[in-house]
Amino acid sequence: MRGVRRTVNRVLLGLIGAVLFGAGGLVLLGGLGLPAARHLGLPAHWPWSRPDDVLLSAHQRTRWTGQGWWWPAVIAALAVLVLLTLWWLLVQLRRRRLNGILVDTGDGEGALLRGRALEGVLAAGAESLDGVDRAGVLLTGRRPEPRLRAVLTLAPHADPGTVLRRLSDETVAHARRSAGLARLPADVRLRETKHRAERVS
Repeated sequence: MRGVRRTVNRVLLGLIGAVLFGAGGLVLLGGLGLPAARHLGLPAHWPWSRPDDVLLSAHQRTRWTGQGWWWPAVIAALAVLVLLTLWWLLVQLRRRRLNGILVDTGDGEGALLRGRALEGVLAAGAESLDGVDRAGVLLTGRRPEPRLRAVLTLAPHADPGTVLRRLSDETVAHARRSAGLARLPADVRLRETKHRAERVS
């Protein structure tokens, strides 16, 4: 679900950006009076093709202002637009880090394991693997069903397949058993260590 939402978000932002960029470019060409604006095959009724053209005429701006419903409708539409924009912004900026994980202690009470503590253990375990220079770990998801996101920076001699297998069989499996989790899905990204080329004489 998160992947679908991310894809839809990017597609919508791309489409909105393309439309705004294209419309702005055409208006700019017309406003500057550039010859290119007359050779783009625009419709004859295109409103912004000369420097003295305006976005809305006086008649268009004042057409409905005398109606009693006009200003309440405008204010309501703008309020909805502002609320939708704030909601979208909060969705983008909300914290995705999982603060804690619910652990079944067997007594019916349960315990809360701090997310940062488990992240530290996982990062230390990953960095102890042969071929891993650095590891960044982030827990996401919900408390009963956490997910692991890790970024591993590999040394030049590292075997990615071996690193991933040991990470899954040792580090992640140990953390899953310690926290009493039935499963701990992991999304792992591998990066290579940047290093200078060695001179061979």
